[in-house]
Amino acid sequence: MRLNNILLPYLIKKTAKAHGFMDPIKVLAQLSRFGQPSEVMVPTELLRSGALLHARGLINSQAIQHNLDWVWPYWVNRQFDPNDKSFVPRAFSATHINLTHRNWTAVGLPDQPFTPIVDPRGMVTPLWNGWSVDCWVIDEDKDVLYPSRLKEAGQELKWKENLSVITTSGKNGKKLVSRTEVRREKDRAACEIDLTATSEKAGWLAVSLRPCNPEGVSFIHHIERLGNQEGWLVNRKDEVFLSEKPEEYQLSEYLKGDVAGQLFRQDTPYKTNCKVGMATAAALFGLGPGVAKKISVKIPLREDGGKPRSENSSQRIFDWEETLEGSCQLNIPKGLYKNLYDTALRTLLLHTAEEAFAGPYTYKRFWFRDAVFIVHALLCAGLTQRAWQVIEQFPQRQKASGYFDSQEGEWDSNGQVLWILKRYTQMTKEELDPKWKEIIERAARWILRKRLPEKGQRPHAGLMPSGFSAEHLGPSDYYFWDDFWSVAGLQAASSLMEGFGEFDTAKRFKKEAKALLNCVERSLKEAQSRLNTAAMPASPYRRMDSGAIGSLVAGYPLQLWNERDPRLLSTAGYLCEHCFVKGGFFHDMSHSGINPYLTLHIAQVLLRAGDMKFYELMDTIAKLASPTQQWPEAIHPATGGGCMGDGQHVWAAAEWVMMLRNCFVSEDTEKKKLILCPGVLPYWYANQPEISFGPAPTSMGKVNVSVAVHGPELVVEWQGNWHGQAPLIEVRVPGFNGRQVSGGSKNQVVLRP
Repeated sequence: MRLNNILLPYLIKKTAKAHGFMDPIKVLAQLSRFGQPSEVMVPTELLRSGALLHARGLINSQAIQHNLDWVWPYWVNRQFDPNDKSFVPRAFSATHINLTHRNWTAVGLPDQPFTPIVDPRGMVTPLWNGWSVDCWVIDEDKDVLYPSRLKEAGQELKWKENLSVITTSGKNGKKLVSRTEVRREKDRAACEIDLTATSEKAGWLAVSLRPCNPEGVSFIHHIERLGNQEGWLVNRKDEVFLSEKPEEYQLSEYLKGDVAGQLFRQDTPYKTNCKVGMATAAALFGLGPGVAKKISVKIPLREDGGKPRSENSSQRIFDWEETLEGSCQLNIPKGLYKNLYDTALRTLLLHTAEEAFAGPYTYKRFWFRDAVFIVHALLCAGLTQRAWQVIEQFPQRQKASGYFDSQEGEWDSNGQVLWILKRYTQMTKEELDPKWKEIIERAARWILRKRLPEKGQRPHAGLMPSGFSAEHLGPSDYYFWDDFWSVAGLQAASSLMEGFGEFDTAKRFKKEAKALLNCVERSLKEAQSRLNTAAMPASPYRRMDSGAIGSLVAGYPLQLWNERDPRLLSTAGYLCEHCFVKGGFFHDMSHSGINPYLTLHIAQVLLRAGDMKFYELMDTIAKLASPTQQWPEAIHPATGGGCMGDGQHVWAAAEWVMMLRNCFVSEDTEKKKLILCPGVLPYWYANQPEISFGPAPTSMGKVNVSVAVHGPELVVEWQGNWHGQAPLIEVRVPGFNGRQVSGGSKNQVVLRP
């Protein structure tokens, strides 16, 4: 083994040099010098996902730019147009990736793992990482409505009965409306697209199979018509059913070009094989002038790489209303904020059917970081059963060492799991099964072993090790983000072990939490002296930059410090002054876009401190939501489209739920106090006789809160179902004198300006 370790770098260097390449060993060594020494430079899981993304980008570079006569997805038409503000030059870009319009919306059922996505112009990708269905309208003059080539179109998300994306496009007397949703059948789910097409002139509705999706090319090698029903079999495994027989079927392969250019040829082959993987197909349905034509397309859904999921007693498909039963209801005037809240609840449910996923497509994978924020929002929104459904799967990811591993080299996960377990027990008052005792203790002891020695004068003494941060704080470093989570995790472990009667162990974890926090505060004092500011950098060795956003976790959500701690407020102030673009937090590290959920983290710190600037940040993020009330991970400052991550970011939805919840019900966990209405906005209660929120779970019990106007006065009323003694209640409505009273089971206060 040792010989291999010596020989392998030598052979790599020799091979690279012989072929005229730079020495990769030297390049990697140089890259590592930009960060602090770390046992893991980059997690393998992230390298793998990045390699897949760029592999598709490399294929895109070969498939798209010299086939621009094809009908491509919306993002391609915008990003490859030199006259469009979305244009991205390609000269030295080896891979072509969607960097300007990473926007899509998932549809599905609340207890099924399927998440078909719909792009901003109605193209549907029914299967994860798969091909798509696109639809066009053609008139008798061969003028074509291609929705993907339109700068403007209408799109909305409906969820009254089912989660549906409705897309409306029109041009030159032609109109197409599509409704996409997932519906249950007897033993499986199916993605269904209902189409309504009209044309002032006679023409055709075309339903087309496309070898691409919102990320780029997705291969179709084989298409054949079904024998016993109307439709196609794609890649010999996926069926596409059409509701009626079309007038024509057309097929094409890469060397013949896009089927869009061959819709009216005479020969109509029954099947096609394309070695390149760029097969296309279209079905044409006749349109009478001014007569609406309705067609349905149905694609049965299957689990990735498996058979369709059958319904049985343990895998019941609930409807949306049943799944939302008991959730916190936000009663404010109808409009953007309420729509975003109600949509966000459904986004959380849709992406927690099994594990918690950060998105329906690019991020349909597990990270503890995203999962914990998502679970916390579920808890605070009253969806406690769903929250536990996710939490109880955490132990299967714990290694024998006690490490909760979603990707190696990141040291925040153990603290996050322990913290959310404590929050769950606080908010539900449910006792954990005894099996959790060993899980919790091993997790806490892993933190103790992982900490660096406290001896020495280095700024990182006693902290967590240098690590890579998938929160995109920069190269490997001793991130305070990891330390704050570890402190909170040890505090939580102490509380949880007390619940098991393990008082000596609990005492030790509490002591270790204090010791780690002392090391953090000592390191921060050195940074304060070095930088001449109370603001917190991302690590002991960094200057102030956008990575400092991670250090705000001490205030939100962990509440390790007082709400007006100068370190928190100085950090928030620095970020607002130096790292904002168009009213939102612009993260230079990797994201290079306006980040919705991190902007809301700053807003939460400001809200907790009673700074009304929180509203400006919240309002900015509300207005940056897509027409379907979704946010990508980061937003392009010029196009307003997604430029990073998944097109529907579930963590962002979770933060919107938390933002509205904390506007009505905020907790001071240290003082065991509830703060009611600290972010309630005047136009809410000015335009509605009564506004309300609840029932909202808190660590002190459930509470319903209402606000009503009585002349110049406000009446704030609450009804609590407390876990024990009624907590202290502070009523703090912006613009009114605050009141502090004992909770009681039901009470009210009258506030005057």
